[in-house]
Amino acid sequence: MTTHPTTTPASSDDAQGGVLEDAAFETMRTDAVLTGRAMSSGEFLAGLIANGELATVGRPEKLAVDLWPDVDPVVVQQIWDRALAVGLHAGRRSVRPRLYRDEMDRVAGQLSEAGFHAMAGTTARSRRLVAPEVPHPADGEGAGGH
Repeated sequence: MTTHPTTTPASSDDAQGGVLEDAAFETMRTDAVLTGRAMSSGEFLAGLIANGELATVGRPEKLAVDLWPDVDPVVVQQIWDRALAVGLHAGRRSVRPRLYRDEMDRVAGQLSEAGFHAMAGTTARSRRLVAPEVPHPADGEGAGGH
């Protein structure tokens, strides 16, 4: 069994709080790791699905029409183009999320102000998971008080 070091509390009352904080942190860490694994698996499956979609219709320009044959092809193309733009935007941010930390915070704020609280929450959560606040060493003391 592996134990994780904890700080020594000043009193016995603080000991319970420290243990609870350590347990809460461990729960959050486990949640993040398992969610990451699930997301990675989901992305793998999405790639296989995308491969299968194209393989079964033959050409990329047939994909959107293939999915909604009873809808006006002009409307389907507009939806497809919008989805593609959103997907490319998200893909760029997923490659280097720290470069987009401020943008993601701003967008989460705009969504919240507009009353889109669920979307704001998911945007903020994604930003916290992939681009957490990390203080620059020049902004304060580093490890060990240096």
